[in-house]
Parts: sequence; structure tokens; C-alpha cells
Amino acid sequence: MQKLGDFKLPPFFNYPPYFTLQPVRETREKQIQLWKELILDYCRTQKIFVIGLEEEFPLFSNTVIERSLTHEARQAFLSALVSEGRAEWLDKVRRKCLILWHRIQDWADIIVNFVKDNGLEDSVMTVEELRSGTESRGTELQGLDRTILLRALKLLEHKGKLAIFKGTSADDEGVKFSI
Repeated sequence: MQKLGDFKLPPFFNYPPYFTLQPVRETREKQIQLWKELILDYCRTQKIFVIGLEEEFPLFSNTVIERSLTHEARQAFLSALVSEGRAEWLDKVRRKCLILWHRIQDWADIIVNFVKDNGLEDSVMTVEELRSGTESRGTELQGLDRTILLRALKLLEHKGKLAIFKGTSADDEGVKFSI
């Protein structure tokens, strides 16, 4: 089985037709489904949050079989993730895509569980501490993309589970939990 670093690639990754958008609808749907799962799984295990369409991305080419995805195929696979709410375009020209291997609501639930597990129900933390503090080491929150984290925090704020305090800089934005 071929690997990309410590990531095991699925068997279809070595099948050349999967690097070409398939013309038959049923085949293309299966192809898109396999690619969506692969992209989400790879991004989750490698903690990748943004994919650029024009940038080198390890999954978009396979040197073993000398195949690469076309721009159209990359866009089709990422657009399919966007339509499912598993990704969002970060720009109007659709060159950069924010990957949501967990939906924002799921990230919000992870934050709530993190707060409860660490006894932080009535405490104050900075946004940066949530991403890189001692408590978050080894959790899914460690290294979480700031955009995703802030969206999840705003969702929790909307639900009355926390308050976000603006600091003098982005580094000292605070969060007071009331879970």
C-alpha cells in the first residue's frame, strides 16, 4: 500500500482513471465521493485547513503512476465538499478552500467538551490559548485554524455558552465560558 508520509493512501489512488474526471455520471459521482473522503481524511490527519487550487498539494498528483488532477478536477472535488458544508471558498475567485473535516457545529461541540473535560466552565482564556495552550496539547484544538476556531466560538456565543472579549490585538482576544 502506497503511503504519503505516515498516511496510507487508498487503492484507487494508484488507478490512473481516478485522476481524470469521469464522463459517465454514476462513475463520476463515485469518483467524487472517494476524493471527498480522501481529502477530508488526509487534511484531518495532517492538520491541513486550507487547500490552494493552484498550489502543490500532495494528493493532487501521483508520481508513481505519473498522473495529476487537472484544475477542473480539483475544482470539482473541492466544490463538492463546499456543497456539503465540508469546505468553504475563502475568496471570490475560488482559489483557496477552507477544509472543514468537522463542521463548525462539530468544532463548537469539541470546544464545549474540551472546556468541560478541563474544568474550565467559568474561566477566561485567550483565543490563542485554546489553539496552543498547555491544556489543548494533544487535542483536536491544538493548532486549529484561527478562522474555524473563531467561527465555532461565535456560534457558541450566539447560543449563550460564552462571551468573546476583544483585546488590544488579535493575540489577546479573550473568551469567558459559561457552560
